[in-house]
Amino acid sequence: MESVEKDVTRGGQFLVKETPCEAVFTPEDFSEEQIMMRDSVREFSDKELWAQKDRFEKKDYGYTEATMRKAGEMGFLGVSVPEAYGGLGMGFVDTVLVCDYISGSTGSFSTAFGAHTGIGTMPILLYGTEEQKQKYIPKLASGEWFGAYCLTEPGAGSDANSGKTKAVLSADGTHYLITGQKMWISNAGFCSLFIVFARIGDDKNITGFIVENDPSNGITMGEEEHKLGIRASSTRQVFFNETKVPVENMLSERGNGFKIAMNALNVGRIKLAAACLDAQRRVTTGSVQYANERIQFNTPIAQFGAIRSKLAEMATACYAGESAVYRASKDIENRIQAREAAGSSHQEAELKGVEEYAIECSILKVAVSEDMQHCADEGIQIFGGMGFSEDTPMESAWRDARIARIYEGTNEINRMLSVGMLIKKAMKGHVDLLNPAMKVAEELMGIPDFNIPDYTELFAEEKEMLVKLKKAFLMVAGSAVQKFGPDLDSHQELLMAAADMLIEIYMAESTLLRTEKLAKKNGAENVKEQIAMAQLYLYQAVDTISAKGKEGIVSFAEGDEQRMMLMGLRRFTKYTNMPNVGALRETIASKVIAANSYCF
Repeated sequence: MESVEKDVTRGGQFLVKETPCEAVFTPEDFSEEQIMMRDSVREFSDKELWAQKDRFEKKDYGYTEATMRKAGEMGFLGVSVPEAYGGLGMGFVDTVLVCDYISGSTGSFSTAFGAHTGIGTMPILLYGTEEQKQKYIPKLASGEWFGAYCLTEPGAGSDANSGKTKAVLSADGTHYLITGQKMWISNAGFCSLFIVFARIGDDKNITGFIVENDPSNGITMGEEEHKLGIRASSTRQVFFNETKVPVENMLSERGNGFKIAMNALNVGRIKLAAACLDAQRRVTTGSVQYANERIQFNTPIAQFGAIRSKLAEMATACYAGESAVYRASKDIENRIQAREAAGSSHQEAELKGVEEYAIECSILKVAVSEDMQHCADEGIQIFGGMGFSEDTPMESAWRDARIARIYEGTNEINRMLSVGMLIKKAMKGHVDLLNPAMKVAEELMGIPDFNIPDYTELFAEEKEMLVKLKKAFLMVAGSAVQKFGPDLDSHQELLMAAADMLIEIYMAESTLLRTEKLAKKNGAENVKEQIAMAQLYLYQAVDTISAKGKEGIVSFAEGDEQRMMLMGLRRFTKYTNMPNVGALRETIASKVIAANSYCF
């Protein structure tokens, strides 16, 4: 196994292993087939979703279902499903690409699509028996049937394994009787089957079941929930009252439900990040166009520095999100292919491939969902009073974005998970954090090197800065692990600060690597706006890491240890040549304003 994978960077290794720009996949690397797929999805999205946005805002649940059927007819629901089960059998990057471009018009459709293709279909595909897959997957891939996922309960949200729904084996041993209440169930109003999690007896862990939606079988539903956003996404409570489920509809093994739920969420997290990307592009484009048209003081507001600064920041965040999402998607795809080449089944390869990059999936979920919210917020601000009106798309984008920080595990849970999973990987020997952390500790005791390096090569200082930022994280996380050991889990504020450092490192490095690859291909003079975005993102990452590192250090270190670490943090977050941030923003803003759109 390892011989096949030795050249594939493992999840979390970006912290301790230098990644050459040639090793990352970027949106500029899309194949002709991928570009055709992107254009086809974008056309569907423009025509069926964006042009009908008001129907989604008016809670037209029927239209959501109708457009999902159309998406099924066009093959979009079966992109990741193997051909043997009626899908297109495309790779992981293609799956993410479709999810990206189909999700940006409205959160209502995005939620229906994500719930169906992800948590509604993937558990059967990844954990189902051959019989289960043959029976259900072709219907789900074509859009003949829709899937929903019943995990959350009134008393079990983030603590998913604490659900009270019960599954009792019948006297004749042929079926289970499921009784319980599930809430916030996306697609409940029009789904054909549920993935339901219930507890058998006093089992420690829940168990997964495939339950067909038959109202005569003890299944009832609450009314449609009225929500802040994603208004035409069907969301209902589902009640099971001794619902009969054949024993052959158990998913995987008894007690394996928690594992199924967690792995389904890993896939969901990277797709959720992708689902925020085209929304950012559309909001940024809409904001640029409005700023070019809106005249105040006899001048288009796009000429004002305050507006230009906002547009530059919005474009930069979107560019960074694309860079990181497609980098991770290809890493996952490579890992899946390596496992298949080594003899793993498609199921096993896909499961382990995504699980390997669970840290990156959590990072992306947090970073991109928060960038999308900020992007929509700034969009409203650029539109001014009009932005607050339902007549412009900004307020619905803002409302729809808000859910992304809650589902697939809240951003707080994902922050703590990202650091927790990294430490677990280190304990297992999958990522060597200990030796680099010890080297950083030794470096802190030594005399700093005061020689000024040669920074003539593109990104020479930025790359050195990234190396230093990784040292800052290793210093804080290494000392925290040393001090608290297994009790680190209970120090949530410290974990949150460390997570923010980790997130910024991955996002900044991904943006830099994409841009370096682009500069080598097209010439630095032809990608000066992308270079400006990479430099601007890194500058802000340095600021965040400095603030969060300080927050972390003072929360657990005192006296000489604290002084030494704060001194180290200052050393690791210090530029030799501070970039002119205003000039960087101006370079980026000039480009998007001239193009009248997000144009990268």
